[in-house]
Amino acid sequence: MTYGELLALGCTFEEFIDQDKDLNREKTLEIYRGIEIDDELINRIKEVDRPIKVLAFAEIWCPDCIINVPALQIIKDVNALVDLRILPRDGNEEYLADYKVAGKVKIPTFIVLDENEEKLGVFIETPKVLKEVVVKGNQVEIIVAKRKYRKGEYVVDTIKEMVSMMIRK
Repeated sequence: MTYGELLALGCTFEEFIDQDKDLNREKTLEIYRGIEIDDELINRIKEVDRPIKVLAFAEIWCPDCIINVPALQIIKDVNALVDLRILPRDGNEEYLADYKVAGKVKIPTFIVLDENEEKLGVFIETPKVLKEVVVKGNQVEIIVAKRKYRKGEYVVDTIKEMVSMMIRK
């Protein structure tokens, strides 16, 4: 299937959160409602000046999806040129083969596409800033960073990373 065909099968953020009627839905909405972005980041999001499509592979039960999918919706809320479509990982693994990490499909995986459905970039699982802490290997720093991440404290980093893929170079 093409990216366009996959996008057509995807659901909206609202449909995604409605896949769960309990804890995961509430946690996702808690993260979404708690995201605070400053004027500088709002202006950066508004710099996206062409249609962008984000094909997200995510599951409502996944902690990393609960944290990062709301970041995409915030971008869409600020800039109507950004379209978000979400597909489950389960049943779509073949389309994620190029994005495996250590031989495994990781979620969320966000594929950023331009108006011609050309790939501009990919976000896999967690923001780069968290990955950099893990690579350094200091266990105390890793534990602290992961606790902050699970509370949604790195969601702005996800937004910045995603927007940097969307803005013309």
